[in-house]
Amino acid sequence: MHRDQRHSRILSLVRGRGRMTVDELSDAVKASRETVRRDLARLCDNGLLRKFHGGAAVPELAGEGSFQARMADHVDGKRAVARRAAALFRPGDSLIVDTGSTTVMFVEEVGQIGDLTVITNSALIAMAVVRAGAGNTAILLGGAFRADGQETLGPTAIDQIDHYRPQHAVLTVGAVDGVGGAMDYDLEEAAVARAMIARAGQVTILADASKLGRSALFRIADLARIDNLVTDRPPPDDLAEALRRGGTTVHVAVPDSDTEPAPPSPEAS
Repeated sequence: MHRDQRHSRILSLVRGRGRMTVDELSDAVKASRETVRRDLARLCDNGLLRKFHGGAAVPELAGEGSFQARMADHVDGKRAVARRAAALFRPGDSLIVDTGSTTVMFVEEVGQIGDLTVITNSALIAMAVVRAGAGNTAILLGGAFRADGQETLGPTAIDQIDHYRPQHAVLTVGAVDGVGGAMDYDLEEAAVARAMIARAGQVTILADASKLGRSALFRIADLARIDNLVTDRPPPDDLAEALRRGGTTVHVAVPDSDTEPAPPSPEAS
């Protein structure tokens, strides 16, 4: 098993149980205890796990958790991001959209525009596009099916992405910072996102404020490849400056629950 695949598997196992010992992980990933200890040291250095004597546990905010849990987190911010992002698109546009709690909300909003073609690896997003009607077309990518996010992943999904040249890629991510760019916590989801970016004309990243200034293990894109970042708070100063240098346009949406709109950053539109 390749190191990145092993890291992804270890993260998945520990997140599923909350905590695991080195011995348990060694048996699960078919690697030596020394290799697992090195893997855990790297994952803990990146803040994705917390070490204890003989194993590792899930720290607070170390990763995204289950898809259903993510759907319930930061709902106001995500909904505001979805509405703001939908305003960037027009009837007749073609979009490739990855799986995520924010992208599900985005498609519910943008589907009302009508006459869209949406390519996705998410069964939830494909259904939302079809339910919206209005002349929309949904294309669902094949691949290995992951039940938690109701998404397709793996080589088959990536091969199928290569058949399309959409105008836009609209993606949700686990983290955005000025050094690593857009990142995710899941190896397979990051691979799908990178393939989508490679085939799209423009790239729009949806990230509520909880994702800004954070780092994750798997890189998706440099900031210079991101045309639009849609968020619900102005980015921290260092990230805002990195986005400006990269040529990314920042769009700041204000959640309905806010009593006073946050002041826009100089880059916000």
